[in-house]
Amino acid sequence: MTGNRVEPQEQERLRRWRLILGKAAEQGLGIRVSGNGAGTDEGEDEGSFTLSDVDQGMDDVLAALYDADKQSGRRGGLGASSPRIARWLGDIRTYFPTSTVRLMQQDALDRLNLTEMLLQPEMLEQVEPDIHMVTTLLTLNKAIPEKTKETARMVVRKVVEDLERKLANPLMQAVRGSLNRATRTRRPRANEIDWDRTIRANLKNYLPEKKTIIAEQLIGYGHKRSSLRDIVLCVDQSGSMGTSVVYSGVFGAVLATLRAVSTKMVVFDTSVVDLTEDLQDPVDLLFGTQLGGGTDINRALGYCQQIITKPNQTILVLITDLYEGGNERSMLQRAAELVASGVQVICLLALNDTGAPIYDHRNAARLAGMGIPTFACTPDLFPDLMAAAIMKQDLNLWASQNDIVTARGDANDR
Repeated sequence: MTGNRVEPQEQERLRRWRLILGKAAEQGLGIRVSGNGAGTDEGEDEGSFTLSDVDQGMDDVLAALYDADKQSGRRGGLGASSPRIARWLGDIRTYFPTSTVRLMQQDALDRLNLTEMLLQPEMLEQVEPDIHMVTTLLTLNKAIPEKTKETARMVVRKVVEDLERKLANPLMQAVRGSLNRATRTRRPRANEIDWDRTIRANLKNYLPEKKTIIAEQLIGYGHKRSSLRDIVLCVDQSGSMGTSVVYSGVFGAVLATLRAVSTKMVVFDTSVVDLTEDLQDPVDLLFGTQLGGGTDINRALGYCQQIITKPNQTILVLITDLYEGGNERSMLQRAAELVASGVQVICLLALNDTGAPIYDHRNAARLAGMGIPTFACTPDLFPDLMAAAIMKQDLNLWASQNDIVTARGDANDR
């Protein structure tokens, strides 16, 4: 400052702090913001500066959200007024980038309990969709009015299609490649020969005079059947598993398009629902879930035991935080029976990218003690995980190579 007048560099620093901390911080910062305008007038008091129109608009939308619960100096608040909420949703998209908009929308839901803004079509049309918004919509599924359901489906579809664009190709390539490597055989039957690979492997045996290749080495697909692997996604739909359910639905829909694998999708809370028939449309599948119920893993594993017909060729991915509300002893017994039958069981404590999951460490240790790999997985690593599972690699080693902390079995917990 020169005297009490704010120098440009200092003014920019104070401007930023003023926008971060709000109007109530002006006295602590030793400044006075004097209304709207493009800059500081000559007649202004020393120690003050002017917020631009853009800054003032930004300050208003921030105050409406973050100062709404203050008793003094309150200048806004969203209240329960639909027009005011709609205007605020539009304003934050004017002043902030998409990533910040999504954060502020989530803060509005959490801080001000504005779930009603997701129950009206005019509100949803202005929402910036993301996976957390989808999770909230699925939680509110039964409460969404009929007039809003189609708009809610549009929001969910936009997020699902975005996730599919990012995740489908890596998953399909990883699974197809691993299936080819896992099922290749050097002694195929006539109807199992992979002619493309066989020809390439025997090019050195080409006879120019006969214009033919001597196939000394045959490469085949292995025993042909309806699927080379059966994959069962068994997903906990209790409230804490929301984003895991969304990612699982997208991955399940992608896997269902691969004829070389047979994919089933089972979701559970205290009851079990088989959503396999909805895999062709992940939006239908997600709206078939009901986030927020209790948890009965034992019942879910019991259902999976019934639908698994080829244990030695089946990968069961159990996605849950392992907080069992049903019969814990029976749950562990069923898990052990599945492993003993030849099923390759994997327990994912979370399938999301939101950080370290909260889970039942004791049950995780018990499953790990049975030889069931137990860890959290981010969506970007899921394709590689499935490839490693199909090739029956050591998944604990795979996790270690990808800096994933796995649950460790404790002899006292087995």
